[in-house]
Amino acid sequence: MKFMSPTKGSMTIEEVALDMSQYLAERPEAKYRLIVGSDSQPHVARQSTLFVTAIVIHRVGKGARFYILKRPYKRPIRLRQRIFMEASMALEVVHELEQVLSQYHVVLPIEVHLDIGEEGETKALIKELVGWVTQSGYLPKIKPESFGASKVADRYSKSE
Repeated sequence: MKFMSPTKGSMTIEEVALDMSQYLAERPEAKYRLIVGSDSQPHVARQSTLFVTAIVIHRVGKGARFYILKRPYKRPIRLRQRIFMEASMALEVVHELEQVLSQYHVVLPIEVHLDIGEEGETKALIKELVGWVTQSGYLPKIKPESFGASKVADRYSKSE
């Protein structure tokens, strides 16, 4: 997996974890949120779907760093399947990130931001997806609190 940092360019998950641990060490007294969220965008003209997963390390009240992973899928996918794939991809990244961060003795609660909410077609998926993330051991967030998915990842899923 190759992530993209707006300031550092292409990075492996190991480089992301190292950069995050250095960011945390700059201000160890600060409060941090570790967020992972995914979004997708069907591209009808190309008959494909682009999935984007964002890792955000938020220094509360003092900014953030983020890293983006883009994964193209060779065909368009219906909404329900796309939303479940987004959640699955976020959980996959969370699992890998958690393993690598443990090498740097970084332990933070992880929020998984889901691109679903009480408004619109995704409302019917809330209970199932929130349950899945919770049972996986992470804190789920939905719209309007799920900015990792609905703002950060969304921005890069539409940029292709």
